[in-house]
Amino acid sequence: MSSSDKYRKEVMNDLAQGNVENLGDAPANLEQDYENFDDFAQRSSHDERRRLFGRSFHPDRIPTNQMEPELQKAIAQIKPNERDDVARAFFKHLGKRGLHDRDLEKQLGLSTHHASRMNADDVSKLAAFAYHNHPDIFQEVLAEQPAFVKFLSNPLVGAAFGAIAAKWLGGRK
Repeated sequence: MSSSDKYRKEVMNDLAQGNVENLGDAPANLEQDYENFDDFAQRSSHDERRRLFGRSFHPDRIPTNQMEPELQKAIAQIKPNERDDVARAFFKHLGKRGLHDRDLEKQLGLSTHHASRMNADDVSKLAAFAYHNHPDIFQEVLAEQPAFVKFLSNPLVGAAFGAIAAKWLGGRK
């Protein structure tokens, strides 16, 4: 067997086992196994979640008209304190773009501009607005506040989780 054949075989074995070498900005420690989504949300780094969610949750992959109902259902299921955190994160990031909470309240028809007083419908509107108009902010908030991601159920959303599922199920035989 030639050295190039041996090398190719080693590379293929590494890929089959989930071992990858990352070039550039991605760290090489993404081989961790996660027991479930909560474990992933707690132990993964912000950067790891940002990369995975960035590839999965974008209007080019999941149309807005399919994502919005899923956001409504998911946000309705999270705890009120987590919902407040999600709303604060959206306001913070949108504010950096010059979209202030009071302006968003009027533009989106929110019941309030106070994150702690927002209901699930308000946070859903805010999330849908970010998803459609500022997908990078949407992905950043998911990376910071992954609590409601586990409640998304649409088959398209489920398919987008393929990369995440592979990470926590990858090493099991």
